[in-house]
Amino acid sequence: MSLNIMLLGLPGVGKGTQASKIVETYSLPHISTGDMFRAAMANETELGLKAKAFMDAGDLVPDEVTNGIVEERLAEDDTKVGFILDGFPRNLDQANALDEMLSKRGRKLDAVLYFTAPEVVLVDRMMARGRADDSPEVIKNRLDVNGKLTEPIANFYKSQGLLHEISGVGELDTIFASVKELLDNL
Repeated sequence: MSLNIMLLGLPGVGKGTQASKIVETYSLPHISTGDMFRAAMANETELGLKAKAFMDAGDLVPDEVTNGIVEERLAEDDTKVGFILDGFPRNLDQANALDEMLSKRGRKLDAVLYFTAPEVVLVDRMMARGRADDSPEVIKNRLDVNGKLTEPIANFYKSQGLLHEISGVGELDTIFASVKELLDNL
């Protein structure tokens, strides 16, 4: 059985930690757009070089480049068993593009895991990471910006019946038990 899932949630909510546990348990490739951009740039693929040009200029990578990099990755053999998509889609155009990409391959998303936590928890966690530029104000702004991006995506998948909210608060193993129960019953 293939398991195609997407992770959604604000910075600091624990997506990366849970992604690692999902990879370990279900042997699914973790497809992170950040990692893919870095790999495409390092390998100097055509799309990687395009992405690098935008990033070097301090601009967001346009949807068509991002979509292309994701589509290339989803065409690789290891995704036949399924995948964990992390950091994509970032907007509704990308969400529609993802549906098209998967549909062309006779596939679909099985679930969107939406990790949530109160802002105060997220700010505390991000402050604890100790990045030099992280002040409470900078973190709150990052959460606001990400929240404005995340909410429409959450609503898009909720309307398709794919969204599953999971509390990102509590013991890591307890949170993962909720994830595992959900995935085992898809």
